[in-house]
Amino acid sequence: MAVEAGASAGAASLRIPAVSVVMPVFNARETLAQAVASIRRQRRVQVELICVDDGSTDGSLALLAEMAAAYPELRVIAQPHRGIVAALNTGLEAARYALIARMDADDVAHPERLARQAAFLLNHPPVGVVGTRVRSFPKRAVSDAFYAYEAWSNRLVQPEDIAREIYIESPIVHPSAMYRRDEVLRLGGYRDVPWPEDYDLWLRYHQAGYHLAKLSQVLLGWRMYPERLSFSDPRCSLGGFIRCKAHFLAHDPRVRRGPVIIWGAGMTGRRLGKELMREGVDIEAFVDITPRSIGRTRHGRPVHAIDYLRETRRFVIVAVPAAHARAEIRAQLRAWGREEGRDFLFAA
Repeated sequence: MAVEAGASAGAASLRIPAVSVVMPVFNARETLAQAVASIRRQRRVQVELICVDDGSTDGSLALLAEMAAAYPELRVIAQPHRGIVAALNTGLEAARYALIARMDADDVAHPERLARQAAFLLNHPPVGVVGTRVRSFPKRAVSDAFYAYEAWSNRLVQPEDIAREIYIESPIVHPSAMYRRDEVLRLGGYRDVPWPEDYDLWLRYHQAGYHLAKLSQVLLGWRMYPERLSFSDPRCSLGGFIRCKAHFLAHDPRVRRGPVIIWGAGMTGRRLGKELMREGVDIEAFVDITPRSIGRTRHGRPVHAIDYLRETRRFVIVAVPAAHARAEIRAQLRAWGREEGRDFLFAA
């Protein structure tokens, strides 16, 4: 499904859309005013901004009350500290409009962000979630790993690209997302799970048959700093992501019918294989190119050379985390008559 990711056209673009922006707030006083100001500057859209203060202790709630006095569209909800999932669900329940946009209290939205995303969703009913390209800032705080993630995520715009690589990483930056309130509630809202709540939601959208897409413009400034939740929360660790992937792969019909083969007997493949087996996935074997791994076992399963794949049509899960290796592995599997999506997928 190819979609136009730029400005929208058609009858839907003639209406002024209404969007509820859900912004969890926890000890964000230093950046809060800039984030709220970027929502106030949104053009060609009717906005309500729902700020859910999650028990801040730095004066964030007082600042929110002050800003709400000057900005009638700002609704402030205060609750004891219960974490981001509870804050997000509180915001979803309070939202008055059919479209929900996510926003963090430390990021900056482009003035056209909400209007463009709303028009896109109105013009593309099969798309359940639309994100935007993002740019991390300030440069001094952005690690090489996050630059690599940003570049990878920004390359994924069309639904088929996102679907192809959805098990590699979370394909949409959470505070850049917009979706429909009725659909997200139908899917159960945000869940308190031992992995990232946004990746969990995107994978539920994907497995429910919705498309995920992204606008081709950079419409969100994504602030990096050492205290960011994704740097410190164990749910956002490598182990958390692997558990998330294993859980959803185990419910993927291509994997569930098993047995499957894992390409990659290194750390990532071993950990993913262990979690898949816990989820009940039947793993036939691992394959690898490393001589010291070939002939050994992983979790009681043999490790073969990759030529083993010439002899079988088992579905292959590629768990090699080196981004540069994807093109080589993809080319090799295609040379053996394998079709990506039908016969193999990447999970790292």
